[in-house]
Amino acid sequence: MNDLIQLSPEVAAARAQGRPVVALESTIIAHGMPWPQNLETAREVENVIRAEGAVPATIAVIGGRIRVGLTDDELRQLAQAPDAMKLSRRDLPYAIATGRLGATTVAATMICAHLAGIEVFVTGGIGGVHRGGAESFDISADLQELARTPVAVVCAGAKSILDLGLTLEYLETHGVPVLSVGQDNFAAFFTPDSGLKADFRMDSADEQARFIRAKWALGLSGGVVVSNPVPAAQAMPREEIDAITTQALAEAAQQGVQGKAITPFLLARIKALTGGRSLATNIALVKHNAAVGARLARALGH
Repeated sequence: MNDLIQLSPEVAAARAQGRPVVALESTIIAHGMPWPQNLETAREVENVIRAEGAVPATIAVIGGRIRVGLTDDELRQLAQAPDAMKLSRRDLPYAIATGRLGATTVAATMICAHLAGIEVFVTGGIGGVHRGGAESFDISADLQELARTPVAVVCAGAKSILDLGLTLEYLETHGVPVLSVGQDNFAAFFTPDSGLKADFRMDSADEQARFIRAKWALGLSGGVVVSNPVPAAQAMPREEIDAITTQALAEAAQQGVQGKAITPFLLARIKALTGGRSLATNIALVKHNAAVGARLARALGH
């Protein structure tokens, strides 16, 4: 094990005993949700994973080391930190070298999970090609990470603020398979159906595990996207979220918001414009993903 990585006692024991472990990102805590819902959600998601028979491993950079599995005090520290860095692949060495507190994105969490020997990672939604990406080249590093790092990522599709068609095209170009759970189409974060087909529909954890094992046994590098739609009862209507997203994007352009600041800005504006309903949807979809991810981790362990 790399000496820059520190496993919590719970995660270390699970790894030693061959019990299923599920990685969780920390950007959703530090940058994706407001206080105190961020801390409450982090705790609830960990408890969903435990209830499904797996061990949660929330990942962050603290004190110059990658921490895999956090204490409740550390979760609280991240949830209340105004200056936690948002860490992707390029940022991990800086946070470690300087001792900065850092919350991991999808890309960084995949890297850390793989280093720790964890095969399944649960998030809300992956990053992707931003709208206008054909001109701006604003493409999340999450997609390239999926092409190179062998971790299965359970998500509610890609964030609906993105160009979902181009995101799927990019994944296809790089050979990243997209599995859909419970429906044929790719999920769209706040709403279940993007209107775009996923590559393969695989509803059960056993099916998903067999696919993932076959992919890696063939020597095909990279991850797998498991697209798990938000439950219908907590979903937002597609037309409504599309209109609100368009408004939030226009405001971001007017204010010159760019780069890694764009997603937190848009999620905050969508929350405000929906009167907080989008936050409730976000929380519901992450918890739903946690249950599916824990079942997948158990199936991979058989």
